[in-house]
Amino acid sequence: MARRGRGPELVVFGEFYLDLVFCRLGVAPAWGAEVRAQEYTEAPGGGVATTALTARRLGAGVAMITRVGPDAAAHPAWRMLAAAGVDANAVEVRRGMSTARSACVAFNADRMIITHDPINQDLEAVLRRRPAMALMRQARHVHFACALRQPARIRPVLEDLAAHGVTCSADMGWNPDTLSLEHLRPLLPWLAMLLPNAAEAAALTGESDPARACLRLAEWVRWPVVKCGGDGSLMAARSASGAVRLLRAAARKTRVVDATGAGDAFDGGFLFGFLRGWSWRECLRLGNLCGARAASAAGGSAGLAALTRADGRRPRERNA
Repeated sequence: MARRGRGPELVVFGEFYLDLVFCRLGVAPAWGAEVRAQEYTEAPGGGVATTALTARRLGAGVAMITRVGPDAAAHPAWRMLAAAGVDANAVEVRRGMSTARSACVAFNADRMIITHDPINQDLEAVLRRRPAMALMRQARHVHFACALRQPARIRPVLEDLAAHGVTCSADMGWNPDTLSLEHLRPLLPWLAMLLPNAAEAAALTGESDPARACLRLAEWVRWPVVKCGGDGSLMAARSASGAVRLLRAAARKTRVVDATGAGDAFDGGFLFGFLRGWSWRECLRLGNLCGARAASAAGGSAGLAALTRADGRRPRERNA
């Protein structure tokens, strides 16, 4: 896929959080009890940060669009994004508000999250700002790493990007109020890809089997991808003739420390492969690798430090 214009290869839009991550607990947290964590980290969080960081570490030109408070500038988690080379010039800084924060507690390969994010109310308004619209029009692909709560406001953006030759994808996360095909119907014709996990795909389609859910999504979206954690990932690939085939890729073995952000890291790897013209199976395998790296350390982005541009070389190039 040829590079178009001077803009970034990938623009990611979504909610940004300063994540406070507690790991390696001796026992499960419980009301009225204090639990000590043997590991703690602060990291950039939210799908926008993890997806952007993943694609950037692999070597893509990446920009993000979100909203933060003035307090973000001095925070190490925000500086991590700048150090990685993620373009934040179109980020809105909202005076008088604090950047969203999440406390993430990981235990036995699962996690719970407590969030404070008044700043993310009406986040779709950021898309109407001139710097954001100009940036997205210059990109090759725009990824929506957030719940699509206001389809009537997002659809004109998708239509505009399609007119400028920009493809779009979405990973809405576990937001039950938006996980229905009826809610998303106005947006689906304009999305090239949906990237839910297995539970989200089931909520969207009513199909508990990930393969059947993926094929059902293929009735609405050209390239649906379903992430299945330890069972790998799959997608329904539609050819130019319209034929649909189901593709699978096995998970990468890893010791799961914290699953926070693993799905968003998968998205960054998968979209990187897509933008570089890789085969769908290669895209799935790279997505699985990135998801495994994210899950191998506390916080959605700490494990991404192990990613390098060598991981972003096509498999046959690495093996040459």
